[in-house]
Amino acid sequence: MADYDLTPRIAPNLDRHLVFPLLEFLQERQLYPEEELLKAKIDLLNKTNMVDYAMDIHKSLYHTEDVPQEMVDRRVEVVARLKALEEAAAPLVAFLQNEDKVQELRADKQYNIQMLNDRYQIGPEQIEALYQYAKFQFECGNYSGAADFLYQYRALCTNSERSLSALWGKLAAEILMQNWDIALEELNRLKEIIDSKAFTSPLNQVQNRIWLMHWSLFIFFNHDNGKTQIIDLFNQDKYLNAIQTNAPHLLRYLATAFIVNKRRRPQFKDFIKVVQQEQYSFKDPITEFLACVYVNYDFDGAQKKMRECEEVILNDPFLGKRVEEGSYTTVPLRDEFLENARLFICETYCRIHQRIDLGVLAEKLNLSYEEAERWVVNLIRTSKLDAKIDSESGTVIMEPNYPNVYEQLIDHTKALSGRTYKLVGQLLEQTQGQVAR
Repeated sequence: MADYDLTPRIAPNLDRHLVFPLLEFLQERQLYPEEELLKAKIDLLNKTNMVDYAMDIHKSLYHTEDVPQEMVDRRVEVVARLKALEEAAAPLVAFLQNEDKVQELRADKQYNIQMLNDRYQIGPEQIEALYQYAKFQFECGNYSGAADFLYQYRALCTNSERSLSALWGKLAAEILMQNWDIALEELNRLKEIIDSKAFTSPLNQVQNRIWLMHWSLFIFFNHDNGKTQIIDLFNQDKYLNAIQTNAPHLLRYLATAFIVNKRRRPQFKDFIKVVQQEQYSFKDPITEFLACVYVNYDFDGAQKKMRECEEVILNDPFLGKRVEEGSYTTVPLRDEFLENARLFICETYCRIHQRIDLGVLAEKLNLSYEEAERWVVNLIRTSKLDAKIDSESGTVIMEPNYPNVYEQLIDHTKALSGRTYKLVGQLLEQTQGQVAR
């Protein structure tokens, strides 16, 4: 299953600290040799200030209590640098820890800077020192302290690029602390900035969208409403274009969200077209399952892909989240996915056949005859299929369902209107951009 592991594609789009949870998951699932993953961790840690953690990994990897002298020297250097930054930021940190003084701050950043300088002799140097101190705390693995300082820094920062950098850091810290509600708020703030007209360049904007979508995976597959919100974000034209152009592997996560989310059917049809278009640039069992059911009507292939999908989900760091229930461990998304995938097969199979043998249908769904019969009864009720079950012959009989030409014409007209509206909007954006230059 390492062939389907997307970590090599995802990791370059993450902060290196966000890669650690992925490596921990892969280590737990034993997808790669233990030694290989420990070496990958040390390589990552060498670019951070988490020296103690690196020492622990080194001891585990080489089965020794000794560590290289360069690690010892690096630790001394990190401690000295941390102390220096702490002293430089001390005046502003002391001010921010005093609740009475903090109440003097206002929404006007210029007023705050002037007030701090006039009353407390805190100037731009101390504000910059706070940023450097927060960043260093993050690199040391103190995510809670880093998040607090970065939040306070943004309230004083007047440099838009530095403020954006601080917001990325704040988002990473909240993700690593698993504060999913706060992380979602920071994600939405970041999206507003990225989508704003004032962004530096279109290319930079696309790259930031790609980073945002990769970071959002942590949030959307842990937040209660995340599997709906990932569709809201990834399925927007600008974000979907970025996926198709630069990150087609993210289609796995959007496809999964569509499969487990029954309320998004109107957008689902358009997404199937995307899957069909991108099958040459990216495909894995989850996207292939959709192609089998909705493009090729290959139900035997879909049944095979469904089994592969289960393995993909169990070995994916975002999809394979485990939940302890007493003495049992479950993977909720796996169960939800298989339930809906089976429903998709049954629903589509019934729509394209006039008479279906329940035994054949049960075989395709990996169900017993009785379970398949209950499935079909439920499908008729919930999906409003014009069908009935002939218990004597053991078949499902589909009633003729002639298309309503007028309804089809209205649907096509609505779709044409929507595409025209989007095209006009894109032309206006390009025109405004040329005028601004």
